[in-house]
Amino acid sequence: MDRGLIILAWVIGVFVVFTFGKALLLPLKVLFKLVINGILGGIAIILINIVGAPFGFTLSLNVLSALMAGTLGLPGVILLVILKYLL
Repeated sequence: MDRGLIILAWVIGVFVVFTFGKALLLPLKVLFKLVINGILGGIAIILINIVGAPFGFTLSLNVLSALMAGTLGLPGVILLVILKYLL
């Protein structure tokens, strides 16, 4: 009977470790996706600056604008362009 309790404790322990591991992995996926989208948003702003520089139109590239363009995608870039015209 003692051996059966030890095996049951191991099974429960492994289950708990996998459950906590999965619970901690989800926020890391969200953070990783946010960082990748932020980098892609920064690249989009750089492309807008390259195309718009001959016309005198540039957007500042900082952490906030890259994350806005990265999280919102194309609407975020459009929002930055509208904010540039308004401000």
